[in-house]
Amino acid sequence: MTMTIQQFWDNYWQQLQKPVPPLPEAFQFGSDADWLAQLVVEGKKTATCSGHLFYELENEPLPQVGQYNIVLNASDEPVAIIKNVGVMLSPMKEVPIDFALAEGEGEYHEWWNGHVNFFTAALAELDLPFTENLLLVCERFEVLYPAL
Repeated sequence: MTMTIQQFWDNYWQQLQKPVPPLPEAFQFGSDADWLAQLVVEGKKTATCSGHLFYELENEPLPQVGQYNIVLNASDEPVAIIKNVGVMLSPMKEVPIDFALAEGEGEYHEWWNGHVNFFTAALAELDLPFTENLLLVCERFEVLYPAL
């Protein structure tokens, strides 16, 4: 983590006049980090999903309700602090339309096509095929900072 990320986190908690908890994970969304980060900042993106398989392969814990994260742009600069308000598992073909739209990336068919392309490429790197039954970890979040 950079000092900029730490300072961003500290500023949020100092603004609330609360003790600063340990720094959470900071990450970029998807293949167009600037665009997706901007959607978060504008309040248009309030959900995200990832392949359950990737958590298993990396031996990472699944996201939890109440978990904080820092959203980064393509330059690894912090732009938002988010907090998970919902987590569910779903095969991709069963992801509810309202969830897909909450990802803020356009109409449902745009979400579907974009995610098929993204997951197909990510799975190909592991020599695995994409299927519509790919289990997804679906997270809903609220933007805490900067406040909308």
